[in-house]
Order: sequence, then C-alpha cells, then structure tokens
Amino acid sequence: MSDTFHPFPVVARGLSMTFRRETGETVVALDDVSVIVRRGSLTALVGPDGAGKTTLLRLMCGLMEPDAGDLEILGLKVAAAPQAVQDLIGYMPQRFGLYENLSVQENLDLYADLHGVSVDQRRVIYPRLMEMTQLGPFRSRLAGKLSGGMKQKLGLACTLVRSPQLLLLDEPTVGVDPLSRRELWDIVLKLVREEHLTVVVSTSYLDEAERCDHAVVMHNGRVLAQGAPQEITAKAAGCTFLADPPDGMPARSLQARLWAMPDVIDAVPEAGRVRIVKKTAEHAPLTVSGADIPLQVVPERFEDGFMTLFRAAADDGLRSAMPFHGPRKSSTEVVVEVHDLVRTFGDFVAVDHVSFQVRRGEIFGLLGPNGAGKSTTFRMLCGLLPASGGTLNVAGADLRTSRAEARQRLGYVAQKFSLYGQLSVDENLYFFASAYGLRGSRKRERIAWAKEQFELERFSALPSGQLPGGFKQRLAMATALLHEPEILFLDEPTSGADPLARREFWSRITALSEQGVTVIVTTHFMEEAEYCDRIVILDAGRKLAEGTPSEIRSYADSRDGRPPTMEDAFIAIVEAARRERSAA
Repeated sequence: MSDTFHPFPVVARGLSMTFRRETGETVVALDDVSVIVRRGSLTALVGPDGAGKTTLLRLMCGLMEPDAGDLEILGLKVAAAPQAVQDLIGYMPQRFGLYENLSVQENLDLYADLHGVSVDQRRVIYPRLMEMTQLGPFRSRLAGKLSGGMKQKLGLACTLVRSPQLLLLDEPTVGVDPLSRRELWDIVLKLVREEHLTVVVSTSYLDEAERCDHAVVMHNGRVLAQGAPQEITAKAAGCTFLADPPDGMPARSLQARLWAMPDVIDAVPEAGRVRIVKKTAEHAPLTVSGADIPLQVVPERFEDGFMTLFRAAADDGLRSAMPFHGPRKSSTEVVVEVHDLVRTFGDFVAVDHVSFQVRRGEIFGLLGPNGAGKSTTFRMLCGLLPASGGTLNVAGADLRTSRAEARQRLGYVAQKFSLYGQLSVDENLYFFASAYGLRGSRKRERIAWAKEQFELERFSALPSGQLPGGFKQRLAMATALLHEPEILFLDEPTSGADPLARREFWSRITALSEQGVTVIVTTHFMEEAEYCDRIVILDAGRKLAEGTPSEIRSYADSRDGRPPTMEDAFIAIVEAARRERSAA
C-alpha cells in the first residue's frame, strides 16, 4: 500500500474556498490554507465543526475545485486530473459511505466492482480485510443493522478494497464509543506504521490528533498552527496547573467558576480535581467563593496547547450568564426510579432488567458502547418509547400509564439540532413556549428570561439554522428550559461542538444543578463523565457498573505512572464483561 514515488503525497498552497448560502450570505470555508503531507505519515486536521476540515478533504479528493490556490495529490494536479487522483486514493466520508440495505459482503463486492478489483485480487484482499476489521462473522448482516463501531470498520474496509496510495478519513470516529474509537485507531496506526500508508484524518478529538505525526489546527477556514503534536503542546508551556476544590464543592462547581475568570484559558474536571490553563505562568493561589485555591504546576499536554491557540482565535468574550448559587446540599429525594426495566424489539432484548435511581439535583450519566441499550433506555425515560417490562417512575409519574403528564415536567435536548432551522430564534422560542402550554405574560417573561440568560437577543430575527457555533446549542437549551422542567434530558449534547462551546455548556449545566434541576446525560466524551455525580455503564442491554466518577475509575489500573482516566475505566469495564459473556 505504500506510495513509492512521491515524498509529499499532498501539497496544498494558498487554498481558498467560499460558499453562498440560500440567503445570499457568503461563507468562507477555506482562507489561504497551505498544507504539506509527508509520505508514510499520519496527519490530523483538527478543529471543531465548521473549521474547514471536510472542505479541505473534499478538495483533495477532486470532488470540488478551489476558488484559488494550487493542490497536488500524488504528483497530479487535482484540478486537471480529478479522476486520475480518485483512482489512486481511498476516501471515507463522515457517514462511512455505506448502503444500509446491503449486507457486509454486498457492500464490499459493490466497492470492488466500482474499482475494478478482479476476482483473484478479492481472494487475497477480502481475508485480510476481514481479519483487520473482525467483521468475518457478520458477512451476511445488513449494514443498517450494524452498530456504529462496526459500520465504521466496514466503511474503512470498503475504502481499502483496492489498496490506495493515500487514505483520507473524514471524522471516522464521530459518534462512536471509546472502545470502537480505539479499535479503529489500532487499524489506522498499523496501516501507517507497518505498511507505510499515508493517511490524512480529520478529527475533533484532541487525543486522536496527539497520536499523529503532524497536526494541522484549523478554525473558521484558517490554519492556526501546524507541526508535530509536541510543537502544539509547547504553546501552553509553563501555564498548566491542577487545583483541588474546597471542602464540600464538587470539581465541576470549581471548574465553572474558574472558567468564568478572564485570565483562565481553560478549566476542566480531571479525576476529582480541576486542570487549568492560564494566560501566564503566574501560579499564585486563585480566590474562588472566598477561598484561596493553591495551584500545582503540571506538565502541559496537546489539549492545553490547542486551547491556547483556539482561545486566542475564537474567544468572543462570552461566558456563562447563568448565575451560580453555590454547591447544593445533597438530596435524598428520588425523582427517577427504574426497576427491572426491559425493552424488546421482537426477539431482540435491547434493555435487559436494568435498575437505578436518580436523586433531585444530581447530574447522572448514562454511558455505554454503541448498541449498548443506553439510547433505548434514554427514550423510555423521556416518555418517547414504552417499556416492555419493569417499572419506570419519573417526576412522580408512572411512565407506563402517564407519559403525557410526566413530559410536562421534563426538558429534552436532542443529539442533533432539532429545532426549526427556517424559523427565527424568536419564532422557535414562541413556538416551543406555546407547545409547553405557556400563555400571556408568563410566556413573555420566560422568553425574555431565555434570551437574556443565553445571550440570544442579537440573533432574534436570524433563522436558527444560520446561528453561529455554540449558539444553536444555546437555543436548544433555552427552548428545553422555557417551562422550568424538574428534569433535563441531554442526549449527546456536545457532539460536534467546539471546545469553548463544550466548556460553556457544562458551566451552564452546573449552574442548573445548583438550582436543583436534575440532569440525565448521555455522552461519548468520557472526560465529560467527570461532571456527573453518578454514572451507569451499560452494554448488551445490561448494567455493568454504577457509581461516582471516582468509583468508576477504580475499575482501571494506572498506566505509564498516571492515574486511570474515565476512558481507561470505561474500556476496562466493557472488555471484562465481554470476556465473561464469551466464557459463559
């Protein structure tokens, strides 16, 4: 699979690209972007949604032409010979490019037919791909019936069916669990390290970029920096610290307050403490809620350097406007009680006798691999799907008999932006306020509150589909909170959000928790589980573990002299359960 002839398979100089929206507005997708990729290397295009990563990959594939600049792929001018380029490369788009009504084998055969792979060649290539992806036992399964992780691996197998000289992967791990992410990266790293394939991958996961040979940090169509990951890491040299929360204050509450400080670039919970990146190396104690917080100097990492770059380019000065009330006292009142919950689809058991409780004001995490049953459980908790068995009480209502009554006391933020994109911000707020039964002065008061708290006033007349960055997320949260729900359900709420929007989002969730709102959240970002009071991990429809973040982390061993992370624990718990099932 190696590229023998071109020391630089990708040479891009001064690429610019603009699009025109239906409204006539011009959007700059790429602005004077230059990138050079070495043969046999692994290069990451890293940045949030809208950074320009997908546009750059599509130009490399010859699927679009730039407005300006030069682009050579494997020594060929892409603008002059797009088909010749496409014959030499492999490209996996974000949704894996699969035909869901075809089986695993039929998808492979279709791609082999399209690329002219002979029957003799298939006899050699197919066994290797099946071994690499471990899809051999599932050849006859429809692609649409595969889990997210298995779809991801099938998409990669289809891309590799003709041994490309350059492999382009667009967000290959978006929306999949940590175990599936790790399995895909094992395959990609083997292709690069052992077979010397040149790979360019776009990602919003900073830990993935850290594993690459070269990282290109992008934002709003521009390259903020590029180089070896350690060069990006060095941007935060001397400015990274750990802090312990005062007695009685959760790490997330300290994080939210530190995040609001103007001289703090980044703050995230980490194993019961808070990791901080400051604008300077000054490490005098910080004063939070009247308490002095000592700072411990720690080595910088890639995420710290990325945030230093990103904050300088992207910070618009907005911070969480929602007021903090101080860490709440723990409540023993149970507002969600699940006992022996079962959901079947025909002969398939999606949720298998799951039990747990959630107390008022808690942030409760529902985690699991793709296909674990967490989304099904989540939909039953929201009253969107009836249970097949067991009991399910939410906000004092039995969801088996009173789903409509319970829904009036719940708020829901979907994984994807699910508001009406053609309606303005104000029109969405008025529509959802009416849907929740708000009328007259109460309706006006709550809409005014939402616009003030989420700083939406300046976008009142803008169609919501055109909102920038994290403001779509703000509007989704605002509509979910209009009727002052007791319980807020968040389904992958930060998927695709940029790091600043994610930090701000969790500051707002912390503020809501301190006001007594109960939050139930699903996420594939394991570091976000550190914001939770308690966590349940599911797989194959069964509960594998439940506890505080500290208790969950105890399932994993230390690695390389560092304490285990939530991701380490998640993988250890799921793998142990699967070994048990295999042995049974």
